[in-house]
Amino acid sequence: MELIQSKSIVSSTYKENPHWFGINYNMNIYKGCCHGCIYCDSRSSCYQIIEFDRVRIKENSIEIIKKNLKSKKTKGVVGTGAMSDPYNPFEKKYMLTREALKLIDENRFGIAIATKSNLVTRDIDILKKIQSHSPTIVKITITTYDDELCKKIERNVCPTSDRFKAIKELSDNGIYVGVLLMPIMPFINDNEENIKNIIKSAYKCGAKFIFSYGLGVTLRDNQREYYFEQLRKIFPNQELDKRYTDSYGKSYENPARNYEYLFNVFKRECEKYNLLYDMKDIINDYKRKYEKQQLSWF
Repeated sequence: MELIQSKSIVSSTYKENPHWFGINYNMNIYKGCCHGCIYCDSRSSCYQIIEFDRVRIKENSIEIIKKNLKSKKTKGVVGTGAMSDPYNPFEKKYMLTREALKLIDENRFGIAIATKSNLVTRDIDILKKIQSHSPTIVKITITTYDDELCKKIERNVCPTSDRFKAIKELSDNGIYVGVLLMPIMPFINDNEENIKNIIKSAYKCGAKFIFSYGLGVTLRDNQREYYFEQLRKIFPNQELDKRYTDSYGKSYENPARNYEYLFNVFKRECEKYNLLYDMKDIINDYKRKYEKQQLSWF
């Protein structure tokens, strides 16, 4: 495993990011990701991550995180999973995310995890400890209800059915957990059946929320080319890359073809199962019981 240098790992964001789960700090222990998701925005040129599919570890990461947390004057929620999944396959061996969670607990910070891996259930014991004193939220990404499609577009991570099992296990243990329903890719998973099945299954597994950012997929330089290349390999003879170009040109935002209809379906189904879907409501809900302890959570 290649080691890379990093002066800091826990970086400040905003006083509270109202657009992304109210996090105060970002933490990425690993650089790169090997899940193989064909749509990943982190491949975009603007992030300057060379050989994105190769995972590297930030050297002395746990010592750096310890110093970073102790230097923070204000407690807050640490977000992880924005640029690299904290539960990539190497985490099973190196357990760096687990050690970081222990430090977050010891220093009484909150945690917001985004992942596609069921390995997150390994750390339920620490998540319970963090949640006893600080806001804790786990967001598991699910793009398709169909395991076979999942294996094509997210080829190196556990299938959707295993992610739902992880949601249930987290929920059964009292952890605040929900679904990131994103991206919705035109011509691939932008259909009513997919959205309904995901929402219904999330409800059955005890999810508290489902969040979807725009019901579409974003495409930028380098990421767009990679995405189109994968579409040609996975869906030969369908000319999906041409359909994207004809429909969206080189737009950053590529919304579902029937966006308004699907959003109404999404909203109606979430309300039907009493699942939160508005970002402000989700933030308020998972932080609410800590309001009296520390006003800075809000």
